[in-house]
Amino acid sequence: MTEEASGTARTDMICVGDISVDLYLTLNGDAVSIEATDGGRTLALPFGAKIPCDVTTTVAAGGNSANVAVAGARLGLQVALAAGVGVDQPGRDALDALRLEGVDVALVRIDPTAPTNRNFVLRVDHERTILVHHEDHEAHWPDLWSSGVPAWLFLSSVGRDAHNYEAEISRWLEEFPQVSFAFEPGTLQIARGVAPVAPLYRRADLVICNRQEAATITGGAAQDSPVALLDRMLALGPSLVVITDGAAGAYGSDGRRHMAVPAFPNDGPVADRTGAGDAFAATLVASMVSGLPLEDAMTRAAINSMRVVQQVGSQAGLLRQGEMELLVAAAPPSFAVCDLPA
Repeated sequence: MTEEASGTARTDMICVGDISVDLYLTLNGDAVSIEATDGGRTLALPFGAKIPCDVTTTVAAGGNSANVAVAGARLGLQVALAAGVGVDQPGRDALDALRLEGVDVALVRIDPTAPTNRNFVLRVDHERTILVHHEDHEAHWPDLWSSGVPAWLFLSSVGRDAHNYEAEISRWLEEFPQVSFAFEPGTLQIARGVAPVAPLYRRADLVICNRQEAATITGGAAQDSPVALLDRMLALGPSLVVITDGAAGAYGSDGRRHMAVPAFPNDGPVADRTGAGDAFAATLVASMVSGLPLEDAMTRAAINSMRVVQQVGSQAGLLRQGEMELLVAAAPPSFAVCDLPA
């Protein structure tokens, strides 16, 4: 079942992807260890022990697409979310939280057969490891009236067995070429490889991922040059690609120009990196809805991303439109997009 439609205004963006309740658990660094391995760093917990932790915060309606929906709404977009929740208190809380942010929940399915997703974010200082679980919520793409067709569709993490759902979305996008499509592939979509979601890459007007994800998707290495990673992502078919790179900033290309934006000058300590990529993605789309070119969209996205990491949780630091404009106006001259060398 779905909620009643909450408005008649033209929808700027429909976000598609799982909702999760994100519980943030802060671990004492003395009780765990972070170890260097060939594949990166590993969080090690003593097996069989009882590890003390603090419940730092809870995001009632988290997950990639819900984060993007909230970010877009705060930036002034008319946003709807297509997702699933259970018939349980966490599901009701998630819907209430989304409504408070101004997100249209008409396309949220209430599933009586499975509970609402729950994720656990294990924090040590400002770094985190996320334990992710996707329930098998049944999903079918709805028939939208012409008035409900959005300017943009944003797709990210969906359930483990979402092949048919993704195929329905892909077919719908082919029927509505006027809809711009942004794709932020989630963990499970990346793990399945390119072939199962190749039509989505080809149809995408914009693909957003981080540097390690770009390497995994294209079969390269994270140490490859940004230009090489951008070109390999563009070869999958999207019109625009943006690759985020943490404190190093982000890279973007339309196939003709390769550019980089630095991280926004840090005006506060980093508290938690969760949701930085979602804030970046949402701001890119919001800027493009407003008609801004990729260069300007990337600078605004970097600003929102930096503000998010200064608070714990994926949504607490998300900017509103007025706050964004003030920070854009006050940005130092050193904060600017530059061209990447070939």
